[in-house]
Amino acid sequence: MGDVGACWDNTVVERFFDSLKHDWLLKVTQPTRAHMKNDVSAYMRYYNLERPHTANGDLSPVEYEIKSVLI
Repeated sequence: MGDVGACWDNTVVERFFDSLKHDWLLKVTQPTRAHMKNDVSAYMRYYNLERPHTANGDLSPVEYEIKSVLI
């Protein structure tokens, strides 16, 4: 963690919300709050379990963590 107000403290969260907004929510109709809540939950599962991340050698975060433990 950096100093108070350091912009890089929120980088990971900001990247997630940017992906959520541009890769998911703006492409899918959100008729109700319940629908959006379910969609956000589904996107979080996708983001962590399936979506390849270039920083992780194109592995999902879960795959990367599992591989890191096995090494």
